[in-house]
Amino acid sequence: METADVLLVIDMQNGVCHYEDQTISRFDQLTSGINDRIAAYEDASKPVIFVQHDDDYLVKGSDKWKVIPELDTTHAYHYIEKTHPNAFYQTELKSILDQLDVQSIEVCGAETHYCIDSTVKFAHGSGYAVYMKKKLHSSWDSEWMTPDEIADFYEQIWTDRFLIFI
Repeated sequence: METADVLLVIDMQNGVCHYEDQTISRFDQLTSGINDRIAAYEDASKPVIFVQHDDDYLVKGSDKWKVIPELDTTHAYHYIEKTHPNAFYQTELKSILDQLDVQSIEVCGAETHYCIDSTVKFAHGSGYAVYMKKKLHSSWDSEWMTPDEIADFYEQIWTDRFLIFI
C-alpha cells in the first residue's frame, strides 16, 4: 500500500515542535518524512488533513498554534481543531472522514504518547484501518523515557494490534 485513503498530520505546530531554543526529537527527519508523505498523497490525489491542538498554551490564531512552516500545507484538504489528545473527540473529523468515505487512515505527527497514541487507538477502535511510517511521530523527553525510547515503546504496542507500519 502506497497510501491510505487520507493522511492525518497531527499537532505539527510551532508550540508543540519548538520550545525556547529547543526542537522536538528528530525534528529534521520528522518534517522531511512528513513532507514526503504529503507529496505521496498529493500525487495520489488523496486528502491531507492537518489537526491542530488548541489550549491555554496553543491559543488559536497565535504563532504557537500555527502549523510549522517547514511542512507543505499548500494542498491541505482541511484543518481540524481539537482540545483533547484524541483528534476525534468533539471535533468534525469523523464527519469529514464519512463524507470522504474513508476506510483507512495514515497517521503522523506529535506527540507520540499523547495525541498520536490516543488518535491511533480511537481510529482503530472505530473500525478504520490505521497505517504509519515508522518513526513519523515524535515527542519530548518524559520523566521516564527518552523520545527514542517512547517511540520504540509505542511502536511495539501499536504493531499489528492498532496499526500496520508501511
